[in-house]
Amino acid sequence: MIRFESDYLEGALPEVMEALQRTNLEQTPGYGEDPHCENAARLIREKCAAPEAKVHFLVGGTQANFTVIAAALRPHQAVIAAETGHIAAHETGAVEATGHKVIALPSPDGKLRAEQISACVEAHWADATHEHQPQPAMVYISQPTENGTVYSLAELEAISAACREKGLILFVDGARLGAALACSDVGLPDLARLTDVFYIGGTKLGALFGEAVVITAPALAKDFRYIIKQRGGMFAKGRLLGVMFETLMTDGLYERTGEREVALALKLRAAFEEKGWPLLYDSPSNQQFPIVPDAALEKLAAKYSFSDTLRTDSAHRAVRFCTSWATRPENVDELIADIKAL
Repeated sequence: MIRFESDYLEGALPEVMEALQRTNLEQTPGYGEDPHCENAARLIREKCAAPEAKVHFLVGGTQANFTVIAAALRPHQAVIAAETGHIAAHETGAVEATGHKVIALPSPDGKLRAEQISACVEAHWADATHEHQPQPAMVYISQPTENGTVYSLAELEAISAACREKGLILFVDGARLGAALACSDVGLPDLARLTDVFYIGGTKLGALFGEAVVITAPALAKDFRYIIKQRGGMFAKGRLLGVMFETLMTDGLYERTGEREVALALKLRAAFEEKGWPLLYDSPSNQQFPIVPDAALEKLAAKYSFSDTLRTDSAHRAVRFCTSWATRPENVDELIADIKAL
């Protein structure tokens, strides 16, 4: 079976594994207070052009999401997200379990619009019974979205302005940020400038595991390590996270890895379009969503794995093909050849 259903099916980049092996017998302090975490944080601050930012390493995206949200919001406050956003659709109520409601707004492509955010907040305060409802206090977006779409710099600037006008915290989930950096005009310095907190994903871009949370708003940084510990996210062998991000942030490895997986995904996209299979979303990232006849999917499923997304009619389904840091070009070429032969 040649697998395309996700981008975290393999272990880690060879460079990451070599670094872990090379440093394996080092003795360092625990809980992220080691030289590797310190150096990785320095490299991230440099890439973000944010010398005052605080950087914390957590083991996964769900932990990063609910820890950031729990730390940022007061007990009566809620977070706004797209209805397809990861915290709304794929985290088993992890945010709600911290006591904070997710206000899910409709989105045809996975992205929120600035005007939606403003309207949501205005509607809350205009309601005479607003004290009986969760108060919107944060906006959560992901770059790329669950649908593979990406925010442009102009879109992110508009959302940032809306959040600042309405007094909202802006949080960007960057679980697949490496792919977004390769296919959008939003860079790390833009994220640092326009958001209050975001994270750089490692799990889905060549690390064994791990996300780097970057906090640029001083008010959010206060006592954040207490919240990490309370929420079960303080990793005793934190050095491992530092070593991996130290490696990813050196010599352009993170950026090159994202560029590679996006290039392979776009090669697949071209094959889908050439075959006459429309795309459910206009995704420039490593996630592609072709709408495929059931008969063709049945034949492909004998050899390839992919994720089911939704049925579009009685004879077609939209599915997701996802490339990763480890996707082999020859496997992409083999899939393309088999598509052409259908």
